[in-house]
Amino acid sequence: MKITSNKKQVAIIMGSASDYPIMRDAEKILRLLKINFDTKIVSAHRTPYRMFEFAKNAHKRYKVIIAGAGGSAHLAGMVSSLSRLPVIGVPIETKSLKGLDSLLSVIQMPKGIVTATVAINNANNAGLLAAQILALFDKKVEKKFTEFRNKQTKSVKIKPKK
Repeated sequence: MKITSNKKQVAIIMGSASDYPIMRDAEKILRLLKINFDTKIVSAHRTPYRMFEFAKNAHKRYKVIIAGAGGSAHLAGMVSSLSRLPVIGVPIETKSLKGLDSLLSVIQMPKGIVTATVAINNANNAGLLAAQILALFDKKVEKKFTEFRNKQTKSVKIKPKK
């Protein structure tokens, strides 16, 4: 899987603009690791035709999809059902059920339709998982990811500050 420079490596999609403050964390990680991406609003419920077209054609432009949504968070699963790319779902916290509704909507996929899922509001880890997938086939991403992990490890002190 050679990733060409004219393709974005990751698509970050979300159900609505209100999800962006959470999904911005995936952007931050991808920027840090120098992974190119696009960010779009693609609602499974309010823009189903946009979602369908995006998912059916995503393999022409991307290698991994990160999909965040809240409530009846069907975006990640619907995109997984239409695309052959790896999809990482980010359940977004809701006021009424604190994101449990979103988590269950993303994680309860039927056999045969795979959707990776991270913790509620954890777009940071979705960005890291996308990087890990890409690192399998891209030496530059592998190097940046390894540097990130090594720096993270070194930042953990042996003793607490007094």
